[in-house]
Amino acid sequence: MTRIAILQMTSGIDPEANCLAIEEAALAASKAGATMLFTPEMSLLLDRKRSRSAPWIESSGPQVMAERLHEAARQNGIDIALGSIPIAAGGQPTSSGRWANRSIYCPATTDAKADAKTDGRAPQTYDKMHMFDVDLDSGESWRESKAYQPGDSLGIIEDTPLGRLGLTICYDLRFPALFDALGKSACDAIAVPAAFTVPTGEAHWHVLLRARAIEASGFVIAAAQVGTHEDGRTTYGHSLVVDPWGTVLLDMGGVEAGLAYVDLDLSRIAEVRSQIPSLANKRPIAT
Repeated sequence: MTRIAILQMTSGIDPEANCLAIEEAALAASKAGATMLFTPEMSLLLDRKRSRSAPWIESSGPQVMAERLHEAARQNGIDIALGSIPIAAGGQPTSSGRWANRSIYCPATTDAKADAKTDGRAPQTYDKMHMFDVDLDSGESWRESKAYQPGDSLGIIEDTPLGRLGLTICYDLRFPALFDALGKSACDAIAVPAAFTVPTGEAHWHVLLRARAIEASGFVIAAAQVGTHEDGRTTYGHSLVVDPWGTVLLDMGGVEAGLAYVDLDLSRIAEVRSQIPSLANKRPIAT
């Protein structure tokens, strides 16, 4: 069995407070025997008021806190899959004038001679590909693409306690082609950190996560934001862990933030893939 920890958060507009909460969770999870800690989308800052959040995003703050969390991973001997943070490379927005919504995988072990591309011991990143640009019947309107530049490459961590880990972020969940690509890459687990709205969460969260786990024949780990946040939004919560058969192993509910644990039987991956070899049986479709 491999124990993982999932941190369900109600992140606010103070990055320091959010970072401290993750550091405390890493310590607690390590003491509880977990080898990995998963956090939600926008773990370090959840603030829809861009004029207030921009000075921090465009400073060295995001990188400094990412380094702090990598140090927390090393000190506590636990890998941290930091769901995502808003970040501007080099202290500036991208060439398009937008930032990145970036997952950062902080491994517990490091080696001064390690090559991040082959060793996997240095932090690795993935930028969210799909931007949440929607108008909901509830009256909520979101235009993520106004602030964030979409990524253009897969995020795959080759060597984790769960095996090969695929990285996605929130709205990516709705795009099967991305998960198909991760499935073709034989990912054993896929992280889906999120800050889902309540209306879309109630309608689609559970069914989509279960479907993605079944399609990939792998574990899906979805750490989520929950509750009412300082910037006025409300998120759905229900951090989930789903096994390769589509069975929900953990549901943290939609009320409170907190830390939870799941012991994963990694042999289930091979068992399910032998029973329903959909990845092996897949054929190209002419268009």
